[in-house]
Amino acid sequence: MSSVTRKNRVITTRKLIEMKRNGEKIAMLTVYDYTMATIMDEAHGIDIVLVGDSAANIMAGHETTLPMTLDQMIYHAQSVVRAIKNPMVVVDLPFGSYQGNSKEALVSAIRIMKESAADAVKLEGGEEILDSVRRILSAGIPVMGHLGLMPQSINKYGTFAVRATDDREAEKLLRDAELLEKEGCFALVLEKIPASLGADVAKKLQIPVIGIGAGAGVDGQVLVSHDMLGMNTDFSPRFLRRYANLKDNMLEAFSNYIKDVKSGQFPNKNEEY
Repeated sequence: MSSVTRKNRVITTRKLIEMKRNGEKIAMLTVYDYTMATIMDEAHGIDIVLVGDSAANIMAGHETTLPMTLDQMIYHAQSVVRAIKNPMVVVDLPFGSYQGNSKEALVSAIRIMKESAADAVKLEGGEEILDSVRRILSAGIPVMGHLGLMPQSINKYGTFAVRATDDREAEKLLRDAELLEKEGCFALVLEKIPASLGADVAKKLQIPVIGIGAGAGVDGQVLVSHDMLGMNTDFSPRFLRRYANLKDNMLEAFSNYIKDVKSGQFPNKNEEY
């Protein structure tokens, strides 16, 4: 078992609800490793960091999030928690660790909380996973919901297109959101849905609603850090705003290093012992 601990938790579930009531937007980013988490923590203002199962895509090169295991999620969570002081740390429960078996869901959530010292877990789905949500919450573990485009169900959808564009799916999404709030979820992520629906859900719920491709009418936003930093340039959805172009910066650095080594300019006299 890990000896990772966290002493300070500036952002809590209660604080997030207060932020919504006060109209203060919530800033959330994904992170998967200690170095990136250290830099992110120094930014002073990130409210939530998500140790996402998108590590399967970003860190391991898989096409979907499905291959991530519980042990791998715990490893990434431990690395992040060692660096994070102020933001809340939320960890995705990976595919297969909670669907259809609420007892297994509880065991999975307990392992994440005990072995990584994270603050909460996130699950994808609505009515279909309520038993798992209910059992995890019964153990005192905070749960963040996730509706709209749910990457763990991508084989069911067959596409990454915008979800809930028809009345039937939109009504189900709203109903699921209300069910998750009623069960006790402290927040909800909405992914890739019409902006009008995102705003409608945020107005109806008392808990914070955080969007990724859900428009500006929600209570906060989340992006994948490697996407917004311009490291993963193959992914360019409409909702993504790039705040840097680190891929080009890294390529230039690598090229300059290669040139200096090949020419004998590195190391120089000042870089020797």
